[in-house]
Amino acid sequence: MPRIEIPDGRDPLIHFWAGTSSKLAAPAAAYSDAVYTQGSLSLREREAARISIARINDCNICLNMRSDGGLDEAFYEGEGRSEREMLAAEFATRFASDHLAIDDDFWTRLHAAYSDDELVDLGLSVAAWLALGRINQVFGVDGACRLPPSGYRPV
Repeated sequence: MPRIEIPDGRDPLIHFWAGTSSKLAAPAAAYSDAVYTQGSLSLREREAARISIARINDCNICLNMRSDGGLDEAFYEGEGRSEREMLAAEFATRFASDHLAIDDDFWTRLHAAYSDDELVDLGLSVAAWLALGRINQVFGVDGACRLPPSGYRPV
């Protein structure tokens, strides 16, 4: 149930991000869009991290969206992932659930697989999914979205 008033017939998620007069909503939505369109991570790395955050957030939208990039359900369940993809998922999980557990040994593993620029992109992506997924839940607007992000489809 939405925690703000939604006009009749409006999608709660779309109204939250585009229909309110909040001056922060549009820049936050642009940040989210940049994660998908400007980042340096491969689709598979991005999806491994994104689905990890979706599970932690229990975000209906993110849990029920899949990339149109040809990834199968086995990938989303963690099967057949490369070292970089597994590291992206592990980073996302640690970032969201125990950020203080990102120790020097883990950073050594990350640096062996990723450049500094890629790690910054990974961190900014995970931060966006964590924060924006949670705000959708806190405001109760994550249950009925009818419009998937570009390049994504409902499961």
